[in-house]
Amino acid sequence: MIESIKSYLQTHREKHIEELMAFLRIPSISAVAQHQPDMQKCAEWTAQSLQKAGLENIEIMPTKGYPVVYADWLHAAGKPTVLIYGHYDVQPAEPLELWETPPFEPVIRDNKLFGRGSTDDKGQLLLYVKVVEAFLQTQGSLPVNVKFCIEGEEEIASKNLPAFVEEHAAKLQADSIVLSDTQMHGPGKPALMYGLRGLAGFEITIDGANSDLHSGLFGGAVQNPIHAMTKLLSSFHDENGRVAVQGFYDRVIELSDKEREAFKKVEPDENKVRTNLNVTELYGEKGFSFYEQTTSRPTLEITSVSGGFQGEGIKPIIPNRATAKIACRLVAAQVPEEIMDLVEAHIHAQSLPGVSVTLDRQLRGNPFITPIDEPVMVAAAEAYEETFSEWPVYTRSGGSIPIVEVLGRVLDAPVVLMGFGLPGENLHAPNEHFHLMNWDNGTETISRYWLKLAALAVTTTESN
Repeated sequence: MIESIKSYLQTHREKHIEELMAFLRIPSISAVAQHQPDMQKCAEWTAQSLQKAGLENIEIMPTKGYPVVYADWLHAAGKPTVLIYGHYDVQPAEPLELWETPPFEPVIRDNKLFGRGSTDDKGQLLLYVKVVEAFLQTQGSLPVNVKFCIEGEEEIASKNLPAFVEEHAAKLQADSIVLSDTQMHGPGKPALMYGLRGLAGFEITIDGANSDLHSGLFGGAVQNPIHAMTKLLSSFHDENGRVAVQGFYDRVIELSDKEREAFKKVEPDENKVRTNLNVTELYGEKGFSFYEQTTSRPTLEITSVSGGFQGEGIKPIIPNRATAKIACRLVAAQVPEEIMDLVEAHIHAQSLPGVSVTLDRQLRGNPFITPIDEPVMVAAAEAYEETFSEWPVYTRSGGSIPIVEVLGRVLDAPVVLMGFGLPGENLHAPNEHFHLMNWDNGTETISRYWLKLAALAVTTTESN
């Protein structure tokens, strides 16, 4: 069966790439209000593409922002249901002068397709649509049931999708979720990203007197909010780089021996990291490698501090206010609100006489993890190996994609991140591109993956 799928995809490859180029020509920039008509046009184009592939029950579903495009095919009786997530919006293209060719006039050079959205995420999303087409045209059916949930706000933090998922959880219900919006480890080296860090962001304000004070008349007798702030900020870490907030690590799930072994395959040379950053030494929580520190350990980082006169020269005052912004990266199974509760309790436990302290909670995102021995992860790894003749490496991201956790939690299904992009493809930057060898590898891997999923035991039966 796989050979007939591959043959169909190769025969229609030129046509499929032309369709992708048409997709890329639509400047669906969600962050810029003047592109609202383009966003609607792109949602409609996406829906038409799903229809042409043979999918059913296609809807352009409203949200408080840009619409979600839904489609399904549910005729694989007794087989698992897979929800495919993707997004049709793209980043702004500026600075335009750094593009070698116009960002929304896609071109192919050196077997790379250049254009905004080519790797993030239109190119990777369309892989799934073409695999649907290939199965239906050659086999008349799909090996699994599929649903598509394609949003238009990923590049602006998916601000309306969590509510949409909550509202339409029954419609989106699936046995597993898959998305391709990540990268491989390198050319010919597949990767399965199985963890993302969460986020808790807040601002601390320390207020002193009711106005700035003359430092000669009041200095030494009235608490300086900046002095209080520096004392507070220095209390957040111990001398070994560990966060000193009581209870901060209580929910952290420690790495297994299998994960530590997997990490050794992807850990960077720490000396090269240090040299590239032009720092005399790396610094962080003792007992953990650079890769572990930046992907599987929680952090508390002070991202900015301000207070007093910021202009040229010195203004000899005691400022009446100091502020600091904090970003905590969290790992499974930490909860943002709980972490901010612990930080607030830590603040109140400090001795800061003569000032008042407030904490403004601003950013929240739960961490995400899918165990690498989860059956759907094993199936994905096997599909990668059959296509690339190499078992994928397992990676975690130090960053956050909150919607991934939302999908997994609300739908109670494991999430698989199967990336086909490559490092250096300039996503979010000028000259974004997608290596077309991974168009071919991607469609083959997805095809093999669905065939393997069809053989797994079904936990949710859903068919017409």
